[in-house]
Amino acid sequence: MSRIKPLLLTLLLFSTTFIHAQYTDVINSNRPGKSMAAFSVGKTVLQAELGMGVFREEHDLTKYNAEGITSDLALRYGAFFEQLEFMATLEYQNEVYKNLNTLKSRRNSGIREVTIGAKYLVYDPWKNYEQKPNLYSWKANHSFSWRQLIPAVGVYAAGNLSFADGKYDRPTYPDENKFSPTLGILTQNQFGRYVLVMNILADKLATQRESFDYIITVTYGFNSRWSGFIEHQGYMSDFYSDAVFRGGAAFLPMKNVQIDAAIGANVKSTPSVLTGNIGISWRFDEMYSEVFLRIPKEKGKETKEDKKKKKEKDKAKKRLDEIENSSPTPSN
Repeated sequence: MSRIKPLLLTLLLFSTTFIHAQYTDVINSNRPGKSMAAFSVGKTVLQAELGMGVFREEHDLTKYNAEGITSDLALRYGAFFEQLEFMATLEYQNEVYKNLNTLKSRRNSGIREVTIGAKYLVYDPWKNYEQKPNLYSWKANHSFSWRQLIPAVGVYAAGNLSFADGKYDRPTYPDENKFSPTLGILTQNQFGRYVLVMNILADKLATQRESFDYIITVTYGFNSRWSGFIEHQGYMSDFYSDAVFRGGAAFLPMKNVQIDAAIGANVKSTPSVLTGNIGISWRFDEMYSEVFLRIPKEKGKETKEDKKKKKEKDKAKKRLDEIENSSPTPSN
């Protein structure tokens, strides 16, 4: 009897149609890491992500250090299609830069860069896929699904507008262009409570600061409110190559609000960089109407398959109720 109840519960779970859209029950922020998920926020959904941070930078060869505060604001909006998202990011920096050879220092502050772009989900491995239950094996229904290894894939394109005017340049940095494009490929896998996000980016293309970067982020959900992440980012260019590691946590005080914190450090001493930041993300979704992407059907009409599944679900629930009512009261 103890094995029958979990099996019936499994049948009830899997007898419902497996559907998924970009929109999630709780906010899905790109913070506190630097990677971007393949999925959008959802059509008509507006999301704001604000961060404040501190940093310290030292260079052993050119003998300088810099420390200060940073701030960034990202606005994300889903429009036209459920898979499409537009975004704009503003970065502010206030620092004190000191030349250790001359002992001269200067303060730099202002908007460093504005990035405007869009991303689009081009492939979802679960779209139009229905996972059918094994009626004879509870173990088979809870075993690892090889389909999880196939990632969702998105593409990203953006333009970067620099307002630095050389204020934040370092001795080894080439001149920065006022405008530069960025292209990227975004992938995402989910393995139970783990989410793996990978980004491959071609940043500041066709400029002296052209860079080919990658970001790998693993997030783990401890429970419905807490999650943690670790992240590795690699930079590869003619003037700067490095590896950065980050870690942090996020908390959901409510379904549309996230609070987060993270720290990060690189592996080189030319320069060495240590960062820390906190942030908050907020989602406005009152205009959202749920869009089912994976198993579409004509609006307002119930298909024969839907009726059949509903009937099977009702029968399974009825059998479960009968078993619970007929089961003897357990003794202590």
